[in-house]
Amino acid sequence: MNLTHPIGELLRACTDPGLERPQRMAPALAALTEQLRSLALLGARLYVAQVFFLSGLTKLRDWGTTLALFEDEYRVPLLSPQLAAWLGTGGELLLPALLLLGLGGRFAAAGLSVLNLVAVLSLAEIAPAALLGHQLWGALLLAVLLCGAGRWSLDAWLGRQR
Repeated sequence: MNLTHPIGELLRACTDPGLERPQRMAPALAALTEQLRSLALLGARLYVAQVFFLSGLTKLRDWGTTLALFEDEYRVPLLSPQLAAWLGTGGELLLPALLLLGLGGRFAAAGLSVLNLVAVLSLAEIAPAALLGHQLWGALLLAVLLCGAGRWSLDAWLGRQR
């Protein structure tokens, strides 16, 4: 794919593993920083992917309750409760798999950020502990959005193959 094309640039931005090396550090410190950053990004990806994937599995296991939740509890704007349930559950199952693998890491983090934000905004009331969890997940997803999936990702491996 021609990466100078706007779609190619967008694809490259969504799959950039964030491997740029700090230029002003001693080489050993820079290498250590890169490894620690990649370890932190991997931990963030694993944790957030688990949370959202398990939520999606719970919704899938009891679809009747899921539809009732989207009809009565969640107030997703602009979408019918059925469509919101399908899209939300699908996103909770697909995007964590991408995030876990680090494939389209920034895309997966952006999609899960949207789900996270919609979940918080669509609830009439949210318990403080639940809000804290959503804030933590949002912060971890923001780190992946800003830094990329890291060295230990399919994005990085695919980048090395080019």
